[in-house]
Amino acid sequence: MSLSDQFRAFLHRFFPKKRKKRKTEASSSVLIFLEESRAISIAIFAITVVAIVVTSFIGIKPSGFQFLPGQLATIRIVAAEDFNYQSSMLTDQKREQLLTEVPPVYRTEMRYFNQFSKHVNELLAEMEKFGALERDLSASGAQEYINRITEDFNAKDNYRLSASDLTTILEFSDVDTRRELIETGLISLRESYKIGIYDKNDSNFDFSEKSVALFKTDNGVSQRSLESTDDALTNLRITLNAQNVPPRVSSAFHRLFRDGVRPNFERDESEIQAQRQKMLESLQPVIVRVGRGASIIEPNTKVTPEQYEQHLAYIRHLDGKTTDTIDIQLFGRALMVMAMLLAATFYIRLEDRATLQSNGRLGLLAIVVVSNLAIVRLCFELGNIDKFLYDSSLSAILPYITPTALAPILIAILMGSGPGLLTALIVSLFSAVMFGNRLELMVMSFLASCVAIFICRNIRKRGRVVTAGIVGGLCIALFTLLYNWADGLPSKTIFNQVSAALITGLVQGVVIVGILPILEGLFKRTTDITLLELSDYNHPILRRMQFEAPGTWHHSLMVANLAENACNAIKGNALLARVSCMFHDVGKLVKPEYFTENQLDGRNPHDEKTTSFSALIIKSHVKEGVDLGLTFKLPRPIIDVIRQHHGTNLIRYFYHKAVQQAEADDPGKVAVLESTYRYDGPKPQFKESAVILLADSLEAASRSLSKVTPQNIEELVDRIFKVNLDDGQLDECSITMADLAKIKESFIFTLLNSLHSRIAYPGTKEQDTASGKKTTNERKSERVEASASQ
Repeated sequence: MSLSDQFRAFLHRFFPKKRKKRKTEASSSVLIFLEESRAISIAIFAITVVAIVVTSFIGIKPSGFQFLPGQLATIRIVAAEDFNYQSSMLTDQKREQLLTEVPPVYRTEMRYFNQFSKHVNELLAEMEKFGALERDLSASGAQEYINRITEDFNAKDNYRLSASDLTTILEFSDVDTRRELIETGLISLRESYKIGIYDKNDSNFDFSEKSVALFKTDNGVSQRSLESTDDALTNLRITLNAQNVPPRVSSAFHRLFRDGVRPNFERDESEIQAQRQKMLESLQPVIVRVGRGASIIEPNTKVTPEQYEQHLAYIRHLDGKTTDTIDIQLFGRALMVMAMLLAATFYIRLEDRATLQSNGRLGLLAIVVVSNLAIVRLCFELGNIDKFLYDSSLSAILPYITPTALAPILIAILMGSGPGLLTALIVSLFSAVMFGNRLELMVMSFLASCVAIFICRNIRKRGRVVTAGIVGGLCIALFTLLYNWADGLPSKTIFNQVSAALITGLVQGVVIVGILPILEGLFKRTTDITLLELSDYNHPILRRMQFEAPGTWHHSLMVANLAENACNAIKGNALLARVSCMFHDVGKLVKPEYFTENQLDGRNPHDEKTTSFSALIIKSHVKEGVDLGLTFKLPRPIIDVIRQHHGTNLIRYFYHKAVQQAEADDPGKVAVLESTYRYDGPKPQFKESAVILLADSLEAASRSLSKVTPQNIEELVDRIFKVNLDDGQLDECSITMADLAKIKESFIFTLLNSLHSRIAYPGTKEQDTASGKKTTNERKSERVEASASQ
């Protein structure tokens, strides 16, 4: 012995190495009680009912019911006590009424009269010049002079004086009479202008005959009658006719002065504003008194602006006070929740009995649902914050920031689409109840959850969870856009709601990706995503198998192909079967050389061991596999497959060898205990585990086939199935004879395609025979029973 070996032996004598304790998964009686007790199931049911009642009904304040003006109300809100409030809306209406009651104030404008008077006097001066020159002018020259005077006068302001009227005025009146008539006409016009002239055809001045109006004067505002343009012209005609001149002359003067009659008064806006200001100074705010029991909002009616203001006032009145909740019939609400959960229980009983039989699954379902409703309640309570309470644009987005698809997606991934749809219905229903029995919110959130669950079916990538959340948010956004647009809500409010729905959908997906691994670990759930991650060949255990037990690794892959195809045929979880097969023989890593598929050099360690010891080593690979699975935190279904993939089968090779040895030693008595050569079990408990047991036995036995033909394979499959059925290995799982027929057909098809023969190269057999080496088929034939039993 070398010096180093002697030193190690010395250390081992005084410091013996502690034997590593194998990890076990033995459940304590307490854990079994918690998992299977009906009392615990009833307690979970009762706690869930109480939690939903507390979350959805207790402490609900009217401030949480966010109804916008023009929106259809779904509940009745009644004042729980008397309150008063100052109505800004009614005050504004009263202000508008007062403003409309302020009469308009006008002012007269003499500018146009002064301008017309100046032009007429200038015309009078021209007529006097014409009188002085008339004798020196010929008839044509005189007419040209009159025409020029007429044109010059008309050009000053678009007057309509004709040359014939001017000729009449010049021929039939002397200078003094003409001047007197012009002064008389101007005086009449001045009086009309001072009174005020309006145009009947002007829609801005809707006055009747002999109307009066307020006018701004130097002494303040006074009231006086008005004249229309027709009245002013009539007064002018009467005045001119009274001057004792021929009618033709008075008519000519009337036509001269008619262009001077124009509306000359306008609104005095500054004075009107002054009058309105005096009126507003006397305005008192409108105080509304609401008695206890008075209805604030009625169901199935559109909320008016006045009702919306009264509701906000009621919220302000209750702010900070402890009042009765709107849900006064608490017992009835609790019965409703209990009935809903009873219906859910019957649904689970029909569609997913495994959940009803497992308190862990029920607990997961209850916790996720109640947690989601608690988040919804938290979003609802944001409505009591002042920033949301008094800002309708912010409060309108509250129903759209609630992650109602959170629990449905989680349950769909962890437990299946059926429980996911049930969860979607429960969460959507009670979320809608919290926000005021709004049916559109229930339909909208349930639709989004169903679409998200559809996307998450058979999910293989975590990124698809985010996609499901985004698509769910998009569904809510589209529903909101169409529904609220038809409801007549403002575009800004709809835009905010749509944006909130899209952002919430994205956040939901990201949160679920983070929460999913935690829930998988806490509740021992295994998703397809986890299984795909475990199927990576670079997993530490699989890498060890590839290098330390390559034969076992190849065997595992072959079994995986058989089991995966068979599970697809019977609608089982093919991914679980494949990944479980990759890990089912990891226990052989402890002593790989004791298993024939790894004995590449032809040396068999069992030749030096007793049959019972060899059987113990063969059996131990199951316990060692469970130990490694627990060490590397493999999911429970995979560990179950490791434990169950041999059931309680007999290790036939060593058992028969032991019997033969016992008969040789004592022919009269065979003292071999069969239990020593049986696996410890348990038998397969679910379909995938049963398929793997059959596939494992079949793959090992198929190696012994010297010739691969459909008949040989069918006989082998029938034999393997018969042995396991007769031995009762499939008695504890829910597999049917129809399933077994499909599994047989799948196994035969897979084996025929994987064990196809190849063309033998010339000289290969002769060289093997000459060298004295056994062919591969010969070695396989010797180990058929050993391989099948391992």
